[in-house]
Amino acid sequence: MRFADVFATTQEDTRKVKTQTTRQTVEVRADGEGLVSHAGAYLLVELANRLGLTAALSAAMAPTRERRSAHDPGVVIRDLAVAIADGGDHVSDLGVLRDQQPLFGSVASESTAHRAIKSIDACLLEAIRGARAKALERAWDAGARPRELILDIDASLLTSHSEKEGAAGNYKGGFGFHPLLCYLAETGEPLAAVLRPGNAAAHTAADHFEVLQLALEQLPAADLDREILARTDIGGRTHAFTSDCRSAGIRFSVGYEVDRRVRGAIMDLPESAWRSAIDGDGEVREGARVTELTDHLAEPKRVRQLLLHVAGKIVRSARRTTLRLPRSWPWAEDLAAAFCRLRALPAASP
Repeated sequence: MRFADVFATTQEDTRKVKTQTTRQTVEVRADGEGLVSHAGAYLLVELANRLGLTAALSAAMAPTRERRSAHDPGVVIRDLAVAIADGGDHVSDLGVLRDQQPLFGSVASESTAHRAIKSIDACLLEAIRGARAKALERAWDAGARPRELILDIDASLLTSHSEKEGAAGNYKGGFGFHPLLCYLAETGEPLAAVLRPGNAAAHTAADHFEVLQLALEQLPAADLDREILARTDIGGRTHAFTSDCRSAGIRFSVGYEVDRRVRGAIMDLPESAWRSAIDGDGEVREGARVTELTDHLAEPKRVRQLLLHVAGKIVRSARRTTLRLPRSWPWAEDLAAAFCRLRALPAASP
């Protein structure tokens, strides 16, 4: 090989090494302005407006509006739905939208949102369901109609830290509520829910068929003639529920799939994590044990809400790169402090 070729090859290798080993330190400051976060969530607001859901919710909630200058309770309900879709699980999470006023406008306070929720009686709830059903029909007509109608029914345990109305002890030793929900499998959207106390049985056939009926009422009338499959876990494995499905001409599937992820989580649990299972009468079931896997499969929702969704602005000046966090973001200083603490740790050995 000629010397010129060797020299050129050496230069190219040197450039590669420099590119791979050069590290850039980004300075982080909590002093950004004119920024917005959760911009994707605004798409849900636009969607609700375009489908007529916002207007329908406002009409349904109109009897509860005390004065014209107050927040529209229908818009409050819409904003709560957007906050939930964005990852929120409490009324206080509405603050994520409230802190982005340039994008989401004026958003109700937590106390106002609580009043809107408490004002919903059985009549208003039916009107809200009608508004949702009409919006769903418009969305499907616009091209969002699912290829298959598979309705997944599943129960969930919600913990209550006080003796709220309907709260009770559950079969896992906790205290709170045991709602039953029905989702559209193809999109994952919830269609209906039945609120139940914590001591509600997981295998109550009447509850399963009630939530299924409520879900069917959300579907456009023209789609009720299509083949519909109702799926549920072992809680729906009762003769009464499957017989009701047969009578209604609905296919059904019951059971639970233990996939690789769940099987691995089960195998990793220590012996001390298992407890004796009990039957419907509270007696210990011989040879059966139960455990809780939620913490081993759940997503860090709180971190996503408070930190991961924050917007930033990259600024480059005098060979320095800075990520500016919005000054108005309540947790900006905490995030900036986290960067400082992280960089104070010893660097990992190569």
